[in-house]
Amino acid sequence: MMRDQYLGLIQAISIIVPLTIAIRASNNMLMTTIPLLARYNFYFSNTLIGILSALTSLMTFLSSGLINSKLRACNRRIAFIASSAVYTVVFPLFWISSPITIWVLSAIAGFALGFLMPNVITSASLLPDRRARERLLNIYTLSLSISLILGPAIESLILKYYGLRESFLFFTVFPILALVIAPFIRFPEENVGSDAAIGTSSVLSNPGFITAVLNIATYNVVFSFLMAFGGIYARESFNVSYSTVEILFSLFFVTSFLGRLYLSIRPAERLWPYMASAVTMTAIGVLIIALTNNPLIYAVALLILGIPHGTTYPLSVVSISRAFKPQHRNAANSLFFSFMMLIGIITPTITGYIADLIGIRNTFIVLIPPVIIALIFLRRYVKSVDKPHD
Repeated sequence: MMRDQYLGLIQAISIIVPLTIAIRASNNMLMTTIPLLARYNFYFSNTLIGILSALTSLMTFLSSGLINSKLRACNRRIAFIASSAVYTVVFPLFWISSPITIWVLSAIAGFALGFLMPNVITSASLLPDRRARERLLNIYTLSLSISLILGPAIESLILKYYGLRESFLFFTVFPILALVIAPFIRFPEENVGSDAAIGTSSVLSNPGFITAVLNIATYNVVFSFLMAFGGIYARESFNVSYSTVEILFSLFFVTSFLGRLYLSIRPAERLWPYMASAVTMTAIGVLIIALTNNPLIYAVALLILGIPHGTTYPLSVVSISRAFKPQHRNAANSLFFSFMMLIGIITPTITGYIADLIGIRNTFIVLIPPVIIALIFLRRYVKSVDKPHD
């Protein structure tokens, strides 16, 4: 029995880890490089850059929350592979994008991603044994961090010799890798019986789901703004190169990796202490960014912010895995991912406008109150998943 569980874990890791790295490295490249391309090649304002970032998240929200969450496993497999192909075709076209076509390409890429990431999360949560399942979920999130270190580091090297446009061509290798692996991903078995379906209202009212959403909100409000404007802020405040901007992002993801490595080795039994600590570090990191004029201290702030980035997401997916049956996790994960995208829609849209009014530096301070408010509500719901149910 133990041998079968071990083999199942190894097999799942061999598929999920490279697939996750391929999708997330390329997705993060889009998130951080499109704003730079829009500002310095197309001369977009902060408001337009915020709306452009929000558009990508909006399309992901629509495909993940409204379509993928309602598809049965067999249809999701088809949508998953087809979206991998679309993503692969669209990605290199950013190389020849214009101030008009960048909107279209961003929308298509975002729509395709809505079918990719939720299904990878669901596949990572299918092992029957709770400890093995949560270990795999933490390894999955660990592979996210590996991709987020690897991607900016590679792009930093590329940008030493090539421009922003050419970097999209080099990174197309990641969507191609994802397309090759996509047919091998595992989907849950679903019966036609009523137990296979779960209503949206049932998901939204589940305390484990609410915990996951509030927990991710405590960080993603900051993260969405940082991805859209962190590179621009570094260039305009410290006069650093494109290559250095990507190195700074890579540093941020190093401590994220360490946080997820810790959770992979020692999966959390109680979630609340980790969640509360993450919010504290988030507030500290944001304050340091807002108060410093030194690029080295800015780098230290990113290292601090990387730790809650590393722990927040895995704690949310663990919360969902504890709160839902395997056949219901696709709906829960899809809606959860769509809520993440909703934050990605609202945050850059509003903060881009605010940044035009008061500056990027002061906008960082504006982000702290929503994070504290989310933590207050989170304390109420986290009790339902603080102790494993199986």
